[in-house]
Amino acid sequence: MEDKSLKQEALEYHNMEKPGKIEVRYTKPFNSQKDLSLAYTPGVAEVCMQIKENPQDAYKYTTKSNLVAVVTNGTAVLGLGNIGALAGKPVMEGKGNLFKKFADIDVFDIELNEKNPDKIVEIVVALEPTFGGINLEDIKAPECFYIEDELKKKMNIPVFHDDQHGTAVVSGAALLNALEISQKNIEDIKVVISGAGAAAIACAKFYVSLGVKKENIIMVDSKGVIYEGRTEGMNPYKELFATNLSVRTLKEAIEGADVFFGLSQPNLLTKEMVKSMNDHPIIFAMANPMPEITYEDAKEANKNAIVGTGRSDYPNQINNVLIFPFMFRGALDTMATTINEEMKIAAAKALASLAKMDVPEGVLKAYGLSNLKFGPDYIIPKPFDPRALIYVSSAVAQAAIDSKVARIENFDILEYKKTLELKLDKTRSITRYIYEKAKENPKRVVFTETTNPNILRAVQNALEEGIFYPVFIGSRGRTKEFVVEKIKELGLKESITDKIEFIDPMQASKRLHYIQRLIEIRQRKGITKEEAGYIINHRPNVFATMMVREGDADALLIGETYNYPTVIRPILQVTEKSPATPVAGVYIMVIKNRIYLFADTTININPDSQTLASIAIETAKFYTDLTNAEPVVAMLSFSNFGSNEQQEAIKVKKAVEIAKSINPDLLIEGEMQATVASDVALRDGFYPFNTIKGKEANVFIFPNLDAGNISYKLMYKLGGAYPIGPILLGLKKSIHVLEMGSPVRTIEDMIALAVFDAQRKEKKNGNGKS
Repeated sequence: MEDKSLKQEALEYHNMEKPGKIEVRYTKPFNSQKDLSLAYTPGVAEVCMQIKENPQDAYKYTTKSNLVAVVTNGTAVLGLGNIGALAGKPVMEGKGNLFKKFADIDVFDIELNEKNPDKIVEIVVALEPTFGGINLEDIKAPECFYIEDELKKKMNIPVFHDDQHGTAVVSGAALLNALEISQKNIEDIKVVISGAGAAAIACAKFYVSLGVKKENIIMVDSKGVIYEGRTEGMNPYKELFATNLSVRTLKEAIEGADVFFGLSQPNLLTKEMVKSMNDHPIIFAMANPMPEITYEDAKEANKNAIVGTGRSDYPNQINNVLIFPFMFRGALDTMATTINEEMKIAAAKALASLAKMDVPEGVLKAYGLSNLKFGPDYIIPKPFDPRALIYVSSAVAQAAIDSKVARIENFDILEYKKTLELKLDKTRSITRYIYEKAKENPKRVVFTETTNPNILRAVQNALEEGIFYPVFIGSRGRTKEFVVEKIKELGLKESITDKIEFIDPMQASKRLHYIQRLIEIRQRKGITKEEAGYIINHRPNVFATMMVREGDADALLIGETYNYPTVIRPILQVTEKSPATPVAGVYIMVIKNRIYLFADTTININPDSQTLASIAIETAKFYTDLTNAEPVVAMLSFSNFGSNEQQEAIKVKKAVEIAKSINPDLLIEGEMQATVASDVALRDGFYPFNTIKGKEANVFIFPNLDAGNISYKLMYKLGGAYPIGPILLGLKKSIHVLEMGSPVRTIEDMIALAVFDAQRKEKKNGNGKS
């Protein structure tokens, strides 16, 4: 069967399910007569009058605070040219998708059948009450300059022509970093710009704002160099960059240049031209889909060239998606009246700084890379780097405040970054509490998988959070050397090794003590002195467990590269368990911004009633410690309140009775099916006698390991839940085993939880050794 053509795939994509790529959804409850009376008449009248009294309250009570218009007349659509407003609509819908995906901004696309610039201005100005910002798109030059200028004069909300300024800001950020790498001063460089359309002129203006001298810029269009006195193909905007030099062709202009910016046509820049440039030339060939010169040809002409293009298959992709969502995010959140030069410069500098930071695991995976480090082939963040939301938006917002174009008065950039972090990952609102608790009293956390990339990345990130003190165990005497080598390979910060304590079991001061203690613990299980010595000397996992057991470290986190049973078995043999409490594995499941606990998911294969009751009580205690909220425990089964007399159902029923007898105040009910347990209306309607009436269950106890393990994994993979764990309950010390292959984010969260658990157990058990 032949592969589908791009055309066929694109048409099917835009037609599947429902036509188009965007829709409107209501955001408030709309399920009852009461909801209707609030959303519409009569309740809505109160909101209308509030806005009439204070127009700025529209940002508080309506979508204006998060709504941008993407406006076009279809006269310069991508590389398609003047195809008209209607034909350009799919592009505008796509732009709306990008706004929503990257910055959680809502968009209405507005396609205008109008070419008269004054009429376009009149129409858009009249839309000001609806929108918080205007993004102009695919309007041809020179009309686009006039339209944007007039709208900025007449409107009191941000207006931004992305084709101009998005390209300018992203390429400006790339320029700043390229100059740093090539060790050139911005005020000394000679710049040649190929192209004189909207983007090219905006770029030239912005580079001047960044520090390039205007007289050092030569602009070339299809007629040749733009020079003083030229009349053919000129307009007032080109006149701004007319040179007084005698050069007339691109070949003449490029000689001795430091920077080439291409916003024109494919294959205009030859290898010979590149060879005539200054050493360490900077070449941004941004024509799409084919650049003015390919990456390979530019590098062949000068191996020291720093090359950027608009293509994703070459290094240094210069893509507007790195700017426009975040420019508007910062502008909307400060209720800015405009987007000014200060905000654009702040965005460029923030983007340039981001490229110098360590690249997250998720970005590397998205691009199939193992490492990415600031240098000639990485001068600008990847388009799908989610951190741009935090760093660029906050820089734009702060610049809006500082330049006094923001309407809001009280602005805390640290708090604002936290709100952006939550937009990026809504589970952060849940986990942030755990991180804050960990910061209050950081603990020593031990690791044995010391060269694992995910462990090292998580350790670096957690160190930046300030939540723990890492201890690395290695049995070969060269652990630090191996770690340093791996950190260099991964492009991580070498300085993190200064914050890691390295311990070689063979040389550890407590080695003989641990051997003796292991003998005492396992002497009735057949261990000999020689075996104990070998285990402590050569099995880092056991050495690390003994460290925590003996109070020489606070927590242990292992399992990233092991099967769970392989790791858990020696831990259970060595560590001390809490009396009368079985060991159980609990997962925190973050579902729609709420925390639920699932247990047991990792340890007990087929627990009896007494064990189930104990797991329920201990998990409920953990829920209280974790959330400061009341646990509501649902004991799960295939039966509802005695509807089935099978032994498995009776087991769960007895577990509820035992738990209530031990802790009468515990809110616990069952046996129940999962639907009844999770649906309050269903449970209370059919079983009004239940003792947790009106309450939503937040702790789910499964009847066996099959049910618990399968359920949490299905919820993760198919239900959109975010799992954190497993957390081991029933041990006296904070010892936790990761699921094999856990991603970096999960390991970070588990470090925070290990510290949190060590704090709670220290408080429970008192200081000192167990």
